[in-house]
Amino acid sequence: MEKVIINDQIVNRIDAKVDMNDRGYHFGDGIYEVIRVFNGVLFAAEEHLERLFKSAKKVNIDIPYSKDKIINLVNTLVELNDVETGIVYFQITRGSAIRTHEFPTSKTEPVFTAFTANVEVPEKELEKGVEVITTEDVRWLRCEIKSLNLLPNVLAKQEAAEKNCYEAIFHRDEIVTEASSSNVFIVKNGVVITHPVTSQILNGITRQVVLNLCEENSIRFTKKKYSVLDLMTADEVFITSTTADVMPVIKIDNTVIGTGAPGSVTRNLQSLFREKANKDTKLVV
Repeated sequence: MEKVIINDQIVNRIDAKVDMNDRGYHFGDGIYEVIRVFNGVLFAAEEHLERLFKSAKKVNIDIPYSKDKIINLVNTLVELNDVETGIVYFQITRGSAIRTHEFPTSKTEPVFTAFTANVEVPEKELEKGVEVITTEDVRWLRCEIKSLNLLPNVLAKQEAAEKNCYEAIFHRDEIVTEASSSNVFIVKNGVVITHPVTSQILNGITRQVVLNLCEENSIRFTKKKYSVLDLMTADEVFITSTTADVMPVIKIDNTVIGTGAPGSVTRNLQSLFREKANKDTKLVV
């Protein structure tokens, strides 16, 4: 029977319960992370936990468990659910209290929950590339916090799905920020370009891995703002996320990008990313 985590206990999913007054339900008052699992091993777990604790600090949630405690719980959950290729989702809300917008005045314990899912690597899309749309970025201005408030992202992703597209790329005042559930990169004249780390984007873990790979392998890159026009006229475009890896984008709003096929820089980064994932999770190449 599938297991989940409720606070510091691993229980059967059918027995898991969360209070109706949990502030995560009322206000989206919480934070979350998603960690990739390759061959039963967590990938970049420490980086995800570091970001979780940073998000918690910014919204004044005091996580009642250490990073090591959470990692141990999550590793046990992956093993019990026999996850080979998939994800672990976990979130922490401010806790359960009578509904008021301000923080509860009485002592409220944060609520930690987690579950696993089998999610395969999207090999077909990684090989052929995907089509995406652009849409106005109407989210709040604290996107660096990985909070539960994702309704604008959901609506953008749904718009993309209704147009048979993989993702929706956000722009604010004609400046590309990120996408509904991924970071965005363009390649121009061999240089990888992505939005700098500001409050307008989430500093994705896969994003960080890719930039480190660029640095380690002498691939030129820069972090700077770029426009929708730059996006549409780029030589290559790709997006990154925990579940998308390094995903080539071959068409945006019906405009073909580059040659209409994944470019050489993107292909190189895909290969380097897979090598790192293989090494870090002890996969057999």
